[in-house]
Amino acid sequence: MNNISRFRWLKVLLYVLLTIYAAITLIPFMWALSASFKPLSEIVSGEPNLLPQNFTLDNYRQIFLQEPLFWRWLFNSVFIAVGVTVLNLLFNSMAGYALARLRFRGKRFWFFLILAVLAVPAQITLIPTFLILKAIGWLNSYQGMIVPGMVNATFVFMMRQFFVNFPKELEEAAQLDGLNTWGIFRHIVLPLAKPALAAQAVFVFMGSWNNFLLPVVILFEPEMFTLPLGLNSFKGQYISYWNYIMAASMVFTLPALGIYAFFNRYFIQGVTFTGGKG
Repeated sequence: MNNISRFRWLKVLLYVLLTIYAAITLIPFMWALSASFKPLSEIVSGEPNLLPQNFTLDNYRQIFLQEPLFWRWLFNSVFIAVGVTVLNLLFNSMAGYALARLRFRGKRFWFFLILAVLAVPAQITLIPTFLILKAIGWLNSYQGMIVPGMVNATFVFMMRQFFVNFPKELEEAAQLDGLNTWGIFRHIVLPLAKPALAAQAVFVFMGSWNNFLLPVVILFEPEMFTLPLGLNSFKGQYISYWNYIMAASMVFTLPALGIYAFFNRYFIQGVTFTGGKG
């Protein structure tokens, strides 16, 4: 067998393995989508059918029309996720640019401190975060959900790596045209950093959108619940309404899919561009 034939068979094998992996990945999502159109009795019967035998839209009617807080939960999730994403894009980019381009005392210390923060699991900071928010009266509030997550060390490091590889000639040309540091950052650097910003936006939005641990600790009034926390209210001690949970989960999944689809082109470029120099 020559090299061309061997390469062709390896390529076919790779596509087969990727197809099998994609099918395994999609089966749980397809089951959840199917279950969102089934009555509860059919879901708990245990029959492994992907197509609903008793198709119904009652689950969606229930969560949209009968559940009084569902729209509030949806608004809370959107507001918090968008707020966290916008603030992260701004502050992480500013910090990354400062670490990559500006000269100031303690620059290496702050850079290594950010690297050290990357090694700290988020669960360790949960109790201190709760105590601080309680002390300043921010429990059960939007600012309590947004402010602790408005800067992320991972994406400060990612933006720093992007700006390290950014062509200095563009900044020098802008300086000759009379722009100061802020003007260069705002008018030159940020518009050309769309790939890195898009990759950051996808990760930050999805992390905030799916966040369950922080809301369950600091939110205690149902009106302030986010969707992940609100979905948990459909689970009781003796019965869980899996039909409503599956329907609400489908609604919960759509914004994340939309964000990824919208930023997909920039997302791939951003992941590629942020490897660079140290």
